[in-house]
Amino acid sequence: MNQVRVVLIATYEMGRQPFGLASPAAFLQAAGHEVQLFDSSVAPVSAEAVKLAELIAFHLPMHTATRLAAPMIGAVKALNPSAHIACYGLYAPINAGYLRGLGVDSIVGGEFEGELVRLAANPGEHRPPAVSFERLPFPTPDRSLLPVLSSYAALDMGNGERRVAGYTEASRGCKHLCRHCPVVPVYAGRFRVVPREVVLADIGQQVKAGGARHITFGDPDFFNGPTHAMRIVEDLAREFPGVTYDVTIKVEHLLQHRQLLAGLAQTGCVLVTTAVESLDDRVLALLDKGHTRADFIEAVSLCRAAGLALSPTFIPFTPWTTWDSYRDLLATLASLGLAESVAPIQLALRLLITNGSRLLELDEVQAAVTGWDAVALTHRWRHVDPSMDELSARLLPIVDEAGKRGEGRAATFARICGEAGVTTMPEMPVLASRATVPYLTEPWYC
Repeated sequence: MNQVRVVLIATYEMGRQPFGLASPAAFLQAAGHEVQLFDSSVAPVSAEAVKLAELIAFHLPMHTATRLAAPMIGAVKALNPSAHIACYGLYAPINAGYLRGLGVDSIVGGEFEGELVRLAANPGEHRPPAVSFERLPFPTPDRSLLPVLSSYAALDMGNGERRVAGYTEASRGCKHLCRHCPVVPVYAGRFRVVPREVVLADIGQQVKAGGARHITFGDPDFFNGPTHAMRIVEDLAREFPGVTYDVTIKVEHLLQHRQLLAGLAQTGCVLVTTAVESLDDRVLALLDKGHTRADFIEAVSLCRAAGLALSPTFIPFTPWTTWDSYRDLLATLASLGLAESVAPIQLALRLLITNGSRLLELDEVQAAVTGWDAVALTHRWRHVDPSMDELSARLLPIVDEAGKRGEGRAATFARICGEAGVTTMPEMPVLASRATVPYLTEPWYC
């Protein structure tokens, strides 16, 4: 096999060192290819490397990364018109038509590493979009060519301590079919596990060589495979004592596997992210979330009893949001003592409707949609009450400015409440952990 020069590019991965570069790099190097990795969110992409490459592939794990990649694809093609350009990751197949229009030659989704190796074997071949679910023989991701971990987001323990944070994945895909989720159009209810020894080896290199004292597990849902997940964190605690971690788990799974929550805390979990989306039971049913408002409140209690900090995420502005439901969201967060546990951006986000979204199955969504925006890569929609759209538009700059000033979450929460016309709030409970709510310095969003 001829050696091919490959350049892999990430544009934005929520402040994490890109697993989506490190993993395929290991596959490609094992196949004998020369690989260079660039994360444009941290450092510029080398023009010289681009000019020499035969295969250039962009990792698109999220909406923001896809939009940032668009102008770079044109720049790369101008520098090296003969290179084969590929896009891979969750948002590549659902935006295949748009990416083809930019001049992308190949689209890869699902378990992308094997497909990238096959592309490198014949970079002149134009292949149809490929979404693979093959079970791959994972090597340990190669992080040696990436910027150091200290270049990325950290874990703020809330008490003045900051920890260098690493990132890995113990599984991919998801068993569930939530209507709004971008995983669903690609994986359609499938999920794949990464072998435990590979996950632990990846954690080990980030701890020993990278100085990580915290690990984020990026699985769409850590409890899709609860036995696999718990074995990994038990080994993590045994092999790397003192290293903390955070996970993402559905409300439904927090209740279903409540007996495992104490084990998470005992093995070093300091933060659980859960995609609540709404506190309106009708909206939750429309989104097919699998939980209710009461379930979320119970999950808060269960996590608190287990000693786990819960970080709920929301889509507060949907076609069904009302002034009353938005104000109720704010009041409920205050009454549960969660105002400082929610990243302010989570109180300003609007529902994102991507290509292939199951949301488009709903007549009410079709009625709200005003057309496809090929630049924003979303189906635009308009609320029946224009004042709801106006509120969401006002909140985004408030959150952005607050972040730039380093304003605390409580102060930003209060300003959001004021903007929403909330004049009185329930008394916030005094919690022992109030002064030490841990959070990642780059908040989770799409």
